[in-house]
Amino acid sequence: MAASPAPLSREPRAAPPRPAPSRGAARAARPAPPCRRSSCCSAPGSAPPPSAAAASSAWPGSSRSTGCGPAGRWRAAAACEWARAHGSRRSPLPPRARRSSTRFARRAAAFRSHGYHLSQAMRFAVEEINNSSALLPNVTLGYEIHDTCTEAASLHATLRALGRNGRHRIELLSALQRYEPRAVAVIGPDSTQLALTAAAILGVFLVPEISYEASLEMLSLKRFYPSFLRTIPSDGQQVKAIALLLQHFGWTWVALVGSDNTYGRDGLNALYELLATSDVCVAYRGVIPATKDASSPEFHKLIQILVDIRVNVTVVFSNRGSAQPFFEAVVQENITGMVWVGSEDWSLAQTIWQVPGIRNVGSVIGISVEQAEPTMLKRLESWENAKERGVSGSVGSTGLVGENGSSSSEGVQLNCTQHCPGCHLLADTPDIYDIQASYNVYSAVYAVAHGLHDLLGCASGVCSKGRVYPWQLLQKIKQVNFSLHKSQISFDANGNIRKGYNIIAWNWGGQSWAFDVVGAFTVNPDQLHIDQSKILWHTKDHQAPVSVCSWPCAAGEMRLQQNRHRCCFSCVACPAGTFLNRTGEGKQSESTLGKYLRREVMVPHQDKSLTRAVAPTWVLFSPALYACQACGRDEWAPIGSETCFNRTVEFLSWADPLSWVLLIPTVLLLLLMAALAVLFARNASTPVVRSAGGKMCFLMLGALACACSSIFFNFGEPTWLSCLVRFPLFTISFTVFLSCVATRCFQIVCIFKLSARWPALHEAWQRRGGPKLFIAASTTAQAVLCVAAVASSPAGPQRLYSVAVDRVVLECGAGSAPGETAAILYNVLLSLGCFALSYAGKDLPADYNEAKCLTCSLLLHLACFAAVLCTQSAFRGRSAAVTTALGSLGTLAPLLGGYFLPKGFVVLLRPHLNTAEHFQRAIRSYTRRRDD
Repeated sequence: MAASPAPLSREPRAAPPRPAPSRGAARAARPAPPCRRSSCCSAPGSAPPPSAAAASSAWPGSSRSTGCGPAGRWRAAAACEWARAHGSRRSPLPPRARRSSTRFARRAAAFRSHGYHLSQAMRFAVEEINNSSALLPNVTLGYEIHDTCTEAASLHATLRALGRNGRHRIELLSALQRYEPRAVAVIGPDSTQLALTAAAILGVFLVPEISYEASLEMLSLKRFYPSFLRTIPSDGQQVKAIALLLQHFGWTWVALVGSDNTYGRDGLNALYELLATSDVCVAYRGVIPATKDASSPEFHKLIQILVDIRVNVTVVFSNRGSAQPFFEAVVQENITGMVWVGSEDWSLAQTIWQVPGIRNVGSVIGISVEQAEPTMLKRLESWENAKERGVSGSVGSTGLVGENGSSSSEGVQLNCTQHCPGCHLLADTPDIYDIQASYNVYSAVYAVAHGLHDLLGCASGVCSKGRVYPWQLLQKIKQVNFSLHKSQISFDANGNIRKGYNIIAWNWGGQSWAFDVVGAFTVNPDQLHIDQSKILWHTKDHQAPVSVCSWPCAAGEMRLQQNRHRCCFSCVACPAGTFLNRTGEGKQSESTLGKYLRREVMVPHQDKSLTRAVAPTWVLFSPALYACQACGRDEWAPIGSETCFNRTVEFLSWADPLSWVLLIPTVLLLLLMAALAVLFARNASTPVVRSAGGKMCFLMLGALACACSSIFFNFGEPTWLSCLVRFPLFTISFTVFLSCVATRCFQIVCIFKLSARWPALHEAWQRRGGPKLFIAASTTAQAVLCVAAVASSPAGPQRLYSVAVDRVVLECGAGSAPGETAAILYNVLLSLGCFALSYAGKDLPADYNEAKCLTCSLLLHLACFAAVLCTQSAFRGRSAAVTTALGSLGTLAPLLGGYFLPKGFVVLLRPHLNTAEHFQRAIRSYTRRRDD
């Protein structure tokens, strides 16, 4: 069923007498012609009325079928039967319209109510507009209604709508924008198949076409259907709503079945493509058999597949004609406890919920078009009652019978607003489906009227009388934005009405079937609202069922896919040093979802007592769930982690308690050196200080102080300066000290043992400044070795990541291994030399005999050096710094204590031993022992 506004009239409106319609009118330039057969219908196979408009019916299996065959043809002829009974003033009725009352009663059995309710909504909307003083003042809309039972009938009506007044052909002008068809707009058709054909033809002439039931997403392609609009949401919006519904409840393992027609196949394909980019897996996708026999093997096989794949949720994207035998088969197979998600065509269909035993199939959640405003429905019902009463009162007063007793067809004026007096008796009470479709027709008519209102400049109160070209009206209709009974009517760039869906749940709590509106899907922006407290789940625990292939993995466990379905997996904990990144799951490219959603689904809300608004920000399938990602270089993660943690940077900080344990003895050692230096300075002329080396003691104490100060470079965060200075400072300073010790020991041995045997050697050693030359040469050699080691491979700070998984060890690098090894060996050789010389003087006078203390000190130094050398590779970072500091203290403290402390003790506490006489007695005693 479809209609087109007839040519416009700008004559003052007046109520015409009955039985002529109140608003069937035309302007003087293009008068509205009378109906030859029926202005409200045309019988298939007969010539359509002069002012034709495209009309629609359903192709076989379509989801929008209003019925064809006998029922559709009866609708086309019903008004003609009524006209025959009332006579005609202009055109005689064709012979096929002269039906007897018996044939009228036979065809009443095949009457389809749906098309009748749509035609009534069309007539009501036009009459309401024509009676309005605010919308299209001084303009009267005319229309014709056609029943398009077949594609041929729809095509014929479409071509007639494109014909020009008084002509039976379509003229192809060079400038189609100047073409004036007799119909400036077309309402309908209903089915997808008929709409595709009509939209393709009308689009060439840019004649506005507004369908009220054709929801195929393909019709949104303006490149092929530039003049097509609709007042029903497209299937693309319905697919979004279903996908968001599945996401909302966490149903990731579902089956998809659809009717074997354009509506079902295209809907399934679009839904499958959208779900493929989300975390929902389609376990099975199939087509409902075309047979109506629910006991057929095809249905048994389909139901068995649904049972075998173990899904708890099945989406049925089907028209009501295919859904009915499908659910009959479900009842026969005794399938219970499942969730059935229904498309808008069958979710509120009376034929479905009347299937015996349907109460046991489980929970049904469906998509339905937004409910029509009750105010409009009440006004339509009152209008229909008033019309029927008026027609019934006028039937008996109209001369209808000719002289021979037969129905006369001469002189009858059949007008577009006249009624079929028996239709209201045959029509069923409008159900939800009829009401929704009627409101869509009502909205479409008002959209055309508002477009005309704007095009004709009626805002001033008087409409202009210029020409109206369809392409001009098309632009205005696309721009309409008005409120109609609390509903906002506007179209997007693709001609789709900005209108969402209601989410309904079947409720079998009482004795009869009912449904509850539990949520809504709104557009611009796309959002899903669900009030879970309103849903009565038909399960054992009355909770929302779970439909998953595999239970979600625990935190930090990655998925190992088991088959081609990504929702079927096993779980394995991520190894240490890796993590499972869940933060980037929703960040996917819009290239995949751009045609469906503009933004990226939130995690389903578990509180069933609250209304939940889910914006279409999808939690998409992320490859990261199937692979653990390695942490950054400065990060770490334990086994089974979902995030990485920053590694602790480890070094021996100044605030570390262990640092204070080392710093205190270091500082005390330096203070002791300073105290000894002061003590020796004040007693520089005494025999004890002179025997210790005299002025050389200060060089030795200074070298020990420098070596001790190198310990401070082990604390704090390593820097280039601390790493470069630490090793050379200690090594060179310690070489100076060892050189002084070796010189002092050699001098004592020469005086007491070699001077008598080789006096020239001792004289030359003293005369040529042997001690100073040896100390300078030894120190220079060590300095060269240290400089070479630093120059060849500077020991800068380095970060070690392999020492510990949760720490980054910060330490000074090893530097040049050969250079440092040479410098260390040089000090070892000096230490061994000192040890040999000190041991050689073990039998010297007691005041000159330093063998005991110095030998023990050197042994401790060598032991500490060996311990540091052995543990150097075992400790890193903080531990290595502690080991180095301990080794330095272990080396310096014994040498200071073994060489200087005894002399300081004598100077400070045994002054009687610090005299020349005491030393002379000791020398004489040594000489007597040697001579003996």
